[in-house]
Amino acid sequence: MEGKNEQRAGLLYGIGAYGMWGLVPLFWPLLKPSGAIEILAHRMVWSLGVVAVALLAVRRWAWIGELVRDRRKLGLISVAAATISVNWGLYIWAVNNGHVVEASLGYFINPLVTIAMGVLLLGERLRPVQWAAVTTGLVAVLVLAIGYGKPPWVSLVLAFSFATYGLAKKKVNMGGLESLAAETAVLFVPALGFLLWLAATGGSTFTSGGTGHGFLLAATGVVTAVPLICFGAAAVRVPLSTLGLLQYLAPVFQFGLGVLYFNESMPPERWAGFALVWLALSLLTWDALRTARRNRVLALKLLATAAAAPASTVPDPASTTSGPTTPTTPTTPTATTATTATTATTQHPAQ
Repeated sequence: MEGKNEQRAGLLYGIGAYGMWGLVPLFWPLLKPSGAIEILAHRMVWSLGVVAVALLAVRRWAWIGELVRDRRKLGLISVAAATISVNWGLYIWAVNNGHVVEASLGYFINPLVTIAMGVLLLGERLRPVQWAAVTTGLVAVLVLAIGYGKPPWVSLVLAFSFATYGLAKKKVNMGGLESLAAETAVLFVPALGFLLWLAATGGSTFTSGGTGHGFLLAATGVVTAVPLICFGAAAVRVPLSTLGLLQYLAPVFQFGLGVLYFNESMPPERWAGFALVWLALSLLTWDALRTARRNRVLALKLLATAAAAPASTVPDPASTTSGPTTPTTPTTPTATTATTATTATTQHPAQ
């Protein structure tokens, strides 16, 4: 019963995290007339403060010394910080400039881009269904490019920047809160410097926009940290396959807001492109679930075989002193499993 309650709580945490990430396009327009770069700088500064308080509450500080001593990890954190700043800044700009649907497409195709990067950069091998999904995704991008009259640059930059961010985080192997704290710490000084420069030149909206506007800019730290905390709570309670399905909630909500709330146009060729993307993701999800099920069945069979196999014979110490003996070989079979490319990297979205 306790396990079921934990899984139920994890599911609610996951829905809450991805739901908040999906509804965040409603928040960024409230920060106008601030520009995307100013909003991004405030998000970096205030996020560090909120995450520092969260880490203080859970007393997780030991990782800082280890990170400072590891130059490789510091370099990867810097790469992650740079790519997430591009992702955050472009996403804020896209939402506040009428490109919510195109931004949602970036997070729809992100799993496909992640797989492609795994093949090109890590030498991973794909299953046939994964190849079909990636090929369908490429066709979808071509259809959308024809529909837009140009490549969907916003979608592509969002997808590739977040995939690069995910690859760097995979190499660093840090927790969500710790990673966000390190990334925002790297970005804190340039972000604060930019905000001080804006204030000195009279371009800041933090004070000129009124108390309410300043409060909303400060709230960017909470908007960033709270979904991440919920995601962390979900990640330790539900299987990765469940998180992999929940991750599509965010772009689905964003797409719905773009079409229904922001009234962005959806000509037939754009619907066709999105339909191909959704087909690719359906193939990817089906293959991931099928592979996970097969792996579970194989693991159970191996456990059953190992349990049924006779134990190896242990020679009597007394007999070994009287003369040479022929050692017996255990009959327990061994199995070698080949790892293949991962279907997608389940992480927190970068909105």
